[in-house]
Amino acid sequence: GVKRCLVCLDEDLDPQHSQLADRHDVVYELRYSQLVDILNGVTDDENDRISDAGNETISKTLAEAIDNKIAMKNGKRSTLGKDNLANWFQQYALLQEVTKAAFKRVSGEVTVAHTTGAIAEFSVTSFYEVGLDLGLIDGKDDMVYYSDSSDIKAGIDR
Repeated sequence: GVKRCLVCLDEDLDPQHSQLADRHDVVYELRYSQLVDILNGVTDDENDRISDAGNETISKTLAEAIDNKIAMKNGKRSTLGKDNLANWFQQYALLQEVTKAAFKRVSGEVTVAHTTGAIAEFSVTSFYEVGLDLGLIDGKDDMVYYSDSSDIKAGIDR
């Protein structure tokens, strides 16, 4: 199978996330806090620093943007007579977006490919728009847009 890296929330954020994670074909494992440090320019080795250590601007901006998106989605859910998104949405949306942005920072590129073209409006996956809006992920160069056979037959070009 395809070898992969597993990123889990730190135990203080979710004690069971790592314990319950699927480790099939995992060759490397990281914690969320390690990727936040990478995104913010902090490394363990002073000679291998990505940028100025301690710059929390990127992760704070990302967290604020996700909070704003949650508020917008909750407002829409309210008009639909639905409950607010669960409290855990913020942490998992952050995990998703920090992971993509940190890997892009380290490697210079990242490929984001969703397994469906129909991303549910109120899913954690839908928060990918935050990374696009902030310019952390480039919609043209970093995204591989899903197309099913009906898109291909209809000649839809994304």
